[in-house]
Amino acid sequence: MIRYALICDEDHAFDSWFQSADAFDALQKAGHISCAVCGSGEVRKSVMAPRIGKASDTKTDVATRDRPLSAPASPVEQAMTALREKVEASSEDVGKNFAAEARKIHNGEAPERAIRGEAKLQDARALIEDGVPVTPLPFMAKGKSN
Repeated sequence: MIRYALICDEDHAFDSWFQSADAFDALQKAGHISCAVCGSGEVRKSVMAPRIGKASDTKTDVATRDRPLSAPASPVEQAMTALREKVEASSEDVGKNFAAEARKIHNGEAPERAIRGEAKLQDARALIEDGVPVTPLPFMAKGKSN
């Protein structure tokens, strides 16, 4: 396993573990790496200081070491996690049918409810131009990547 310090095109810094350097390269080339904060697919390795010598026993180091990698580390990550959980708990995931379902709801052809899902850029623009109230979410759905 190898840990990389990563940074996205919005300057969000985060760390992630990979099976190997080759695994990172393959995942990045396939577009399967995204920012842990904003979901951007424009992620690159950041300069990283090597960790040499005995690990410190400060509260911060102990807390970080005991925290699962999947747990949010910064206040921004914690807020994004809370937002994601609230959105997922209060909306229906319609997947790739988002544009069609949003239009049906707007036209009164489907019951009004909160939905989330995926839409192609041109479909999202058409919804907005037609007055359908939609907004992009500031995160990727769990288990999905760019």
